[in-house]
Amino acid sequence: MIRDSIKAAQVAAMKSGDKPRLAAVRLILAKLKDKDIELRTAASIPDDDVIVTDVLQKMVKQRRESITMYEQGGRPELAAAEAAEVAVIEDFLPAQMGEDEVKAAIEAIKAEVGAAGPKDMGKVIAALKAKHGTQIDMGKASALVKAALA
Repeated sequence: MIRDSIKAAQVAAMKSGDKPRLAAVRLILAKLKDKDIELRTAASIPDDDVIVTDVLQKMVKQRRESITMYEQGGRPELAAAEAAEVAVIEDFLPAQMGEDEVKAAIEAIKAEVGAAGPKDMGKVIAALKAKHGTQIDMGKASALVKAALA
């Protein structure tokens, strides 16, 4: 499980004295704890790896946005710190599908669902997220789905 590897990384970072990595891993664990608390009242709880992957993808997205803003604001040292956090977070994410693989998955789902045009985009995205949600950046995938259905 991904959560176990994150906890093991925390212990390893503590033992090695790698303070930047330890700080990033602790941030991840804090976000996971927040998500666990949020899900206490949920009607159905998804698989743990799905939860962890979702949290990690959101963290990466936030940091990439921050990097862009820091670079535009002339703060390269803060952008570098965010980039270091992104590298640590991405270590725990499952391997992402390449663009060609994503396009092939979209075509398969498009045929499976019977999608004909842009009005079926929601169906295709929902099926894509259900089947490959942990392996695809859904932000990029939505643009590819839109192009495939146009």
